[in-house]
Amino acid sequence: MEMINSFFVNLSSILWGWPMIFLLLGTHLYLTVKLRFPQRYIFKAIKLSVQKDKDAPGDVSHFASLATALAATIGTGNIIGVATAITLGGPGAVLWCWLTGVFGISTKYAEGLLAIKYRKRNSDGSVSGGPMYALERGLGWKWLAILFAFFTILASFGIGNTVQANAISTIMNETYDVSPYISGIVIALLVASVVLGGVKSIARVCSALVPVMAVFYVLGCIYIISINIDYVWSAIKLIVSQAFTPDAAGGGFVGSAIITAARYGIARGLFSNESGMGSAPIVAAAAQTRNPVRQALVSSSGTFWDTVVICAMTGIAIVSSVLHYPNISFENGAVLTHMAFAKIPVVGTPLLTFGLLTFAFSTILGWSYYGEKAMEYLSGRKWVLPYRLIFIVVVFLGCAIQLEIVWNMADCMNALMAIPNLISLLALSGIIVHETRKYLWNNQLDMIDEETIGGAASKQNECRDADN
Repeated sequence: MEMINSFFVNLSSILWGWPMIFLLLGTHLYLTVKLRFPQRYIFKAIKLSVQKDKDAPGDVSHFASLATALAATIGTGNIIGVATAITLGGPGAVLWCWLTGVFGISTKYAEGLLAIKYRKRNSDGSVSGGPMYALERGLGWKWLAILFAFFTILASFGIGNTVQANAISTIMNETYDVSPYISGIVIALLVASVVLGGVKSIARVCSALVPVMAVFYVLGCIYIISINIDYVWSAIKLIVSQAFTPDAAGGGFVGSAIITAARYGIARGLFSNESGMGSAPIVAAAAQTRNPVRQALVSSSGTFWDTVVICAMTGIAIVSSVLHYPNISFENGAVLTHMAFAKIPVVGTPLLTFGLLTFAFSTILGWSYYGEKAMEYLSGRKWVLPYRLIFIVVVFLGCAIQLEIVWNMADCMNALMAIPNLISLLALSGIIVHETRKYLWNNQLDMIDEETIGGAASKQNECRDADN
């Protein structure tokens, strides 16, 4: 096991090295320029996310699709990831994390567009989509689609299941002295009650859970920022200056060079919002929408909420707390967020605990759907129920096992998902521009595209290189 763990540690360091960071960030920047800065439509995207296209094809509403995607992304990356980025890269890492979210909006937009463009109608009336369908139906690269689906299934059992279940059981054990086995039984039963109902059940729970957990967490950050108000402007200036200044900011954090701040800020930003990883498009494909661009805009708003808003507020709350309180330093690592929230009288620690628990639980729900659709792509509907049952059992196991090797394997699977997805985004960028021009730039967002019913995109392939 030690040798296996060492293998995945080394593989993870290679996969998540600078080449991957440059590929992801480069894709963000490339699509931002090519799509004429779709970030400027973010308020239109937010408005669309709460509207319904009832008569449009799809399984769930725009909002339910977005809520399910956010359920799988908002979590430890926002709470613990930002804190560790600050420890390893200094306060400047917050700005790089934020910029990754800003430019990642373009990539999430493109992913959502392709998810609708190349989705397919199943025999039972449901729809399926995601990078595997874009790779097969848009590019004819089924072998790469199969690899993506395989890595998605593995990731669903790792970062989307055991890691989250173990986080919940650990919190319950350390905070309330609850046995991991009891936590495992309860979590497994709760997951079963939702997952066995399919995407509509998952979306319904996520639609109710995500807004509540996000609002409570954001209110906590706002309170911390308000009591640190005299230090907030100094915190913002420190974040900006340390993002571009190679000098140490003081406080003893590890690594103060620009390159270090950029590396950890970008990496944590990508981990937080998953733009480019290819997971969110799987549920975006289930949305009821009139045309691909409407859902693309809705999908892009997920990165806005996840990183541009929540991660930024977390970063400012932490850095201002370090400046305000002498007992908190940049060296405190993963517990930085806990120490900041502890300054909220009475409810601070319970509020953060509630956030971590609900974030982790919702992530399990979101990833169960990702893995299910990947399994469906590889083997058809007959293996969906067995997958769900195995997923539920693994939730229980995740509460009791040691997770170091699982974390390292999960990191590798996430990177291996991102590579084929990014290839599809770059190779199909002409299609993305073509659809964007047709519906968004020509102000035709209300137009109904009959091809979204089945994702029949064969006749659009001729446009693939037209706009390159």
